[in-house]
Amino acid sequence: MARYDYACGHCGVFEVVRPIDAPAHEPTCVTCGAAATRVYAPPALTSPGSALRRARDAADASAHEPTVLHGTPAPPRGPARPARPARPARPPNPLHARLPKP
Repeated sequence: MARYDYACGHCGVFEVVRPIDAPAHEPTCVTCGAAATRVYAPPALTSPGSALRRARDAADASAHEPTVLHGTPAPPRGPARPARPARPARPPNPLHARLPKP
């Protein structure tokens, strides 16, 4: 469904909701029945999600002032990953026992 704004000379602006594929027509005012004209407005655009906005802001800031890290970053929080199944231990190679130990 599309929303269209119309203006009545007596009552002001009102909104009409109709299917996009409906034939175009100039409706009359729902209050007084006078002819109404279409009011054109900019499209309703949504802003990008906050994660995308933070990534773009960080990329823009790092172009001029790179972030300096003083340690390793903390691991991301989130659902714990399932542990991998343990691998079976390999049988020791007797030849490795004779190698010098550090």
